[in-house]
Amino acid sequence: MAPSITHRNLPQLLLKAREALLSHFRGILTHFGLTEQQWRVLRSLNEHGEMEPNQLCQSCQILSPSMAGVLARMQSLGLITRERAAHDHRRIIIGLTPYSRSLCDQIAPLIEAQYQRIEDTIGRPLIDETYRQIDRLLSAPLDQVPGVALPPLKDVNPA
Repeated sequence: MAPSITHRNLPQLLLKAREALLSHFRGILTHFGLTEQQWRVLRSLNEHGEMEPNQLCQSCQILSPSMAGVLARMQSLGLITRERAAHDHRRIIIGLTPYSRSLCDQIAPLIEAQYQRIEDTIGRPLIDETYRQIDRLLSAPLDQVPGVALPPLKDVNPA
């Protein structure tokens, strides 16, 4: 019998909650021909202004190898600009195009309306409490949690 794990799978639960919420926004993004990752980039640039790719990776929670492909596709679609930084030509600055600004202007009220529908259905107190608890979790010193000691690998190959 396998050893039991008594803790609920918190990362899996957070993914399920993400999917349950994101499903309410996916149709909006699809209507405008955007992927979820592209919208994260557009929204981040729209809210924070121009950024370097590594800043976008952090802001959008997209790994650097994936971000490179996302940005290349977005540039080919006319969604972003890439320019060398004036003070350091090794650095690249990503910005919105007039087209993507227009998209953000069209999408923002729809996103807000969808958030309002979610809030009307499940209640403002639950939304507010969820934000508070997520903020608490993200501000907790998770980066200071030590990892468990790993045992030597056993040969478990049945062959």
